[in-house]
Amino acid sequence: MGQEINKQYLNLAGKPLLAHTLSRLFQYPFRELIIVVAPGEEDYCREEVLIPYGFMDRARIVSGGKERQDSVYNALKILSAETEVVVVHDGARPLVSREIIANTVNSAYRYGAAIAAVPVKDTIKKVNREGFVVDTPPRETLWLVQTPQAFLFPLILEAYQKAGESGFKGTDDASLLEKEGRPVKIVKGSYNNIKVTTSDDLCVAEAFLEGE
Repeated sequence: MGQEINKQYLNLAGKPLLAHTLSRLFQYPFRELIIVVAPGEEDYCREEVLIPYGFMDRARIVSGGKERQDSVYNALKILSAETEVVVVHDGARPLVSREIIANTVNSAYRYGAAIAAVPVKDTIKKVNREGFVVDTPPRETLWLVQTPQAFLFPLILEAYQKAGESGFKGTDDASLLEKEGRPVKIVKGSYNNIKVTTSDDLCVAEAFLEGE
């Protein structure tokens, strides 16, 4: 985004993006909340987010790995064996609602795995390496995946262990369960639940916040 700072610490309406996200997550009665940060950012996260916004006693920090998948696995490995459901959420999605979180968690209890997503609005084309269209998938079968993604702890831990053994790299957490043949339930998300990755996204997020 042209700035020498992790996007989850960017200023959104007067406070760090991550602080907004944590405030939303704490609307749900999670037993424990773990923040995965890039190696070397632990102190910065504490001093800029956890301490000033009152999260220090409500969350703990874990150092991330080389890739996102490694980072989530680091968090999974420190959880108690008594953990029932794990919820994974992007720190750069500051507009998630309590309703989406609750629906995703409830669906995970029922189906084992559940992910927030929204239907695509545009037509999607599948293309070959030369850039020619080879297929037009039915739009009603396509969803844009978001977070939160929730899983029964034994299922997601096993999926991560097997991915580590085989070297499989998924594009999201659910893809690891899909590879093992596990069903994943779609939960209706929100088009407001955007992931802030560009300066334009930041402006959109600010507009959504003002409209709430």
